[in-house]
Amino acid sequence: MSDIAIEAGTATGAGTRRALTFALQREVFAIDAETVREILDMPPITRVPNAPAFANGLINVRGRVVPLADLRVTFGMERPAPDEDTRIIVIETLLDGEENILGILADKVLDVCDLEDVTVEEAPQVGMRWRPEFLLGIARHAGDFVILPNIARIFAEHLGSLATEAN
Repeated sequence: MSDIAIEAGTATGAGTRRALTFALQREVFAIDAETVREILDMPPITRVPNAPAFANGLINVRGRVVPLADLRVTFGMERPAPDEDTRIIVIETLLDGEENILGILADKVLDVCDLEDVTVEEAPQVGMRWRPEFLLGIARHAGDFVILPNIARIFAEHLGSLATEAN
């Protein structure tokens, strides 16, 4: 099990990182492929009353209850209805030092690719509409920019807000 491992400005001897790319609206995002457990068609989603917009609900993955997040909320995007391309990316990550299984809603899963470490840069502090702490960086791949979300930070913040709302 590995944590989200793509980091801005890193250069390892290997030089590349395996990443799964997916689309949220017209933006391309990438997460460490080692964290991906499986990719699912849209399963039934159990809505959670009074949950924040980020928490799309809960899904059942092989008998395990898995929270489902909509990153479009975090990044201030519109939330169109799911279609035939919509998928759930089930990932394994560390939150507060504990292993967690989480689901991420993706408009479309694109590809598994190798991102060269030298193409990963810190997200610009100016001109971004998103909070920089939610990004590990921006990579260049095949002539396009790929956004590297900080999944652990996003979930930790949103789960922390859930705990605050519950009190």
